[in-house]
Amino acid sequence: VVLQPAPAVTYHIIGGILDFYVFLGNNPEQVVQEYLELIGRPFLPSYWSLGFQLSRRDYGGIEGLTSVVNRTRAIKIPYDVQYSDIDYMEEKKDFTYDKEHFKGLDQFAEELHSKGQRYIIILNPGISKNMSYGPYENGSRKRIWVSGATGPVIGKVWPGPSVFPDYTNPEGTQWWIDELVKFHEELNFDGIWMDMNEVADFLNNESLCEHNELNYPRFVPKILDRKLFAQTLCMDTEQHWGLHYDVHSLYGYSMAIATAKAMENIFPKKRSFILTRSTFAGSGKFAAHWLGDNEASWNDLQWSIPGILEFNLFGIPMVGANICGFALNTSEELCRRWMQLGAFYPLSRNHNGPGLMDQDPAAFGRNSVLLNSAIHYLNIRYNLLPYLYTLFFRAHFRGDTVARPLVHE
Repeated sequence: VVLQPAPAVTYHIIGGILDFYVFLGNNPEQVVQEYLELIGRPFLPSYWSLGFQLSRRDYGGIEGLTSVVNRTRAIKIPYDVQYSDIDYMEEKKDFTYDKEHFKGLDQFAEELHSKGQRYIIILNPGISKNMSYGPYENGSRKRIWVSGATGPVIGKVWPGPSVFPDYTNPEGTQWWIDELVKFHEELNFDGIWMDMNEVADFLNNESLCEHNELNYPRFVPKILDRKLFAQTLCMDTEQHWGLHYDVHSLYGYSMAIATAKAMENIFPKKRSFILTRSTFAGSGKFAAHWLGDNEASWNDLQWSIPGILEFNLFGIPMVGANICGFALNTSEELCRRWMQLGAFYPLSRNHNGPGLMDQDPAAFGRNSVLLNSAIHYLNIRYNLLPYLYTLFFRAHFRGDTVARPLVHE
């Protein structure tokens, strides 16, 4: 797609059907409202999800997780939501938790609830291909895996050899609902964080994907080096909605729909919370989004601002970046400035990666400038929560943006 100075746009295409919709509004905000009338207006978030959220990959077991919660509480940092990344799982398998390193995780969740806090767990679409693993057995009986010419596609994700649920298959959606409902009886979580749902596969797949025009089309983006299946599924695999070539970008979208249905089953009279990495037009009707695995750098702090404004144009206003950065160790100055900025993200979550220094505000010590600054700016956020909630109400019912560029005003 080439932008010309005319102004004009030139499309160079290799086939397919192009449907064009033209939205006419008196100002940018009206154009967004009309667009969302077509794709679906954003979900109305639960009030608690507007609070400050803490997360990291690898807390080092239940003791590390508990200590972070306790020190954050002790220092009186406004704080509503605690996450668990894949380290809480048994062998990184969905619908399990590590009974050794996270012994008592069910009681931990209940203790959070007793303090008025919420608990969110991560789930990935890659399902361990283990014959004695219940979710795999159940899914195999229902034949709900994405399949190729020789049967279910086998890739490699966090739990090792994995298969991939087809969320476009009604049976696949029902399987996902059943597994989530069953796991919620074991671990009382409040929301789901969906990762790796682009759909991601650690394998190269060059030896597995046939040399045809679907896997090797005449044009692919330069970064993929003529391999459209790079770190994902072969394009000629099949789903209920069609060839993966045609529905690849809908994988995360279909997973969000299935997860929303599961949460309606679990919480029939409440609003829960779904956070997704992969999105498509209309994903905001079901899920929030974060801007992916950023780095602890001033550059990524800066670029989080246009990223958040853009996703408001896309109809996904509940959006934020990993405060203080996911990869690389942060510095106290960078993290202090990022906490100040992140206090005004629609989704305010501090999250970092494995093997890195702790970057939750309490980790910097009671007398740190960062801690005092974080408390100050988070208190401003909490004072503004009724206003922020009103903006989300208007987004849900009218299609307004929540974080918006000045040009919209």
